Amino acid sequence: MKIKNIIYDFGGVLMDWNPRYFFNNIFQDKQEMEYFLNKICSLEWNSQVDAGRPFSTIVEELIALYPKYEKEIKLYQSHWIDMVGGSIDENVKTIPLLKKKYRLFGLTNWSAETFPLVYEQYSFFKELEGIVVSGEEKIIKPDVRIYQILLSNYDLTAEECLFIDDNFTNIEAAKKLGFHCIHLAEDVILMQELAKLKLI
Repeated sequence: MKIKNIIYDFGGVLMDWNPRYFFNNIFQDKQEMEYFLNKICSLEWNSQVDAGRPFSTIVEELIALYPKYEKEIKLYQSHWIDMVGGSIDENVKTIPLLKKKYRLFGLTNWSAETFPLVYEQYSFFKELEGIVVSGEEKIIKPDVRIYQILLSNYDLTAEECLFIDDNFTNIEAAKKLGFHCIHLAEDVILMQELAKLKLI
């Protein structure tokens, strides 16, 4: 195995993001909050902005379906930044260690509207040679086309890349293209996995 490039997913790998960080302070009833986040402003609904749809459009559409929650749906957009818990420092620490020997990139499902808000706030993003953002490409993982965009844009070969993601479906898609992968499940420690592969 000759790894030359390391590809990071962001949410759940380098960045901690959870709508509950904000909505815990909005809903008095936690069961209602869970209903709202699982059935209304769900991850599936949010994936539309990751795929390039305008935030304002999906908010308007959702309010038409759930007018009772108009205030909360609007808050999801206006207070998006308050759902960011910060960087996952134990994983961010791998960046300077790996950068000594490898080319580093990002491949993320993220809205083109909100990604700039964190990009300017966290300096480690600028340590990466290149980043492919799904909202800009209007394609989200696990669609193979977004992996191919990354490979094409930076002249990479999948077999020479290690892809790190917390989403198993995204990992499976990458493996089919020939990427080496680390599935960052809850009990997996990234630094240890990299050490096992003798990359650090």
